[in-house]
Amino acid sequence: MNDEDYMRRAIALAKKGEGWVNPNPMVGAVIVKNGRIIGEGYHQKCGEPHAERNALASCTEPPEGAALYVTLEPCCHYGRTPPCTDAILESGIAKVVIGSGDPNPKVAGKGAALLKAAGVDVEEGFLKEECDRLNPVYFHFIQTGLPYLVLKYAMTLDGKTAAVTGASRWVTGETARRDVHRLRNRYSGIMAGIGTVLADDPLLTCRLPDGRNPTRILCDSRLRLPLDSQICRTAKEVPTIMAAAAADGDKKARLEEMGVKVLTIPEKDGMVDLPILMQRLGKLEIDSILLEGGGQLSYSALKAGLVQEVYAYVAPKIFGGAEAKTPVEGPGVLSPDQAFRFFDPEVTALDDDLRLRYRVRKEEL
Repeated sequence: MNDEDYMRRAIALAKKGEGWVNPNPMVGAVIVKNGRIIGEGYHQKCGEPHAERNALASCTEPPEGAALYVTLEPCCHYGRTPPCTDAILESGIAKVVIGSGDPNPKVAGKGAALLKAAGVDVEEGFLKEECDRLNPVYFHFIQTGLPYLVLKYAMTLDGKTAAVTGASRWVTGETARRDVHRLRNRYSGIMAGIGTVLADDPLLTCRLPDGRNPTRILCDSRLRLPLDSQICRTAKEVPTIMAAAAADGDKKARLEEMGVKVLTIPEKDGMVDLPILMQRLGKLEIDSILLEGGGQLSYSALKAGLVQEVYAYVAPKIFGGAEAKTPVEGPGVLSPDQAFRFFDPEVTALDDDLRLRYRVRKEEL
């Protein structure tokens, strides 16, 4: 094995923390001595030891003089856990190979500088692009304080999300639907508009056997959510936030008794003001959100420049119908040159369905 192999092993380890470390980054670490891996670890859960400390704890022999490969710059400040730089220096590690720099102002080069000042050989930016791909959510959240918003929808080949009757179960097949639950496990929150909830009465939970439920976030400017809905009935088991512009006092009290957290958000164009809602959610440490509908909410999020990625699941079906629903509604753009634009395509076959993933161009935000 060589340096790239060790760092790619650290990257693979980091991915094991997906869905559990938020709002922290996913990080993996590998310790190598005399050409052999003697310890490895990853950040498993927010509030628990970081990857470097887990790797040191797993060492099969003293790490003195060894090299540490870590996907993100080691922290050098006290947060939920002590600084990893302290543990590295105490261990006698001789060299640290770092993938991504940490944009957190409390770190941002200080971790690497501290190690160098103590005589540790530090190499920065190793396989940086691959390591950076681990943490777009963390980078965005730590730099803006806003959740990383991912727009997701399923549609037919003719761009319909439901038949003309409104029936939408199911557009895609079982494999694609299972993949959506992987996304629900990955991101901290899941957001939907009240129209979608009234039409489908969804649970908006993660159904993976070892998955984690995201915080449910509903945009319901007039608090129309039925008290007998599945979401209300499960609000004490699954964290649930309601964003309302005009909150009826009695209805708000009843929702909160059932476990729903109601946020009063100013109204804009007849809807909850999404940028203000994102600021409020960021302060609650919700670092990422999967937006699952409906069409008006999706358009509003795109128009406000809040969307960072799009996942489109495309089924090999055609529904037709001029009035059938489409993924993004609203007033739309006036000409093709005003379109919302995307890049960095990724295409994945899920049985007969396709999953298209794109990132939003920064100049569009």
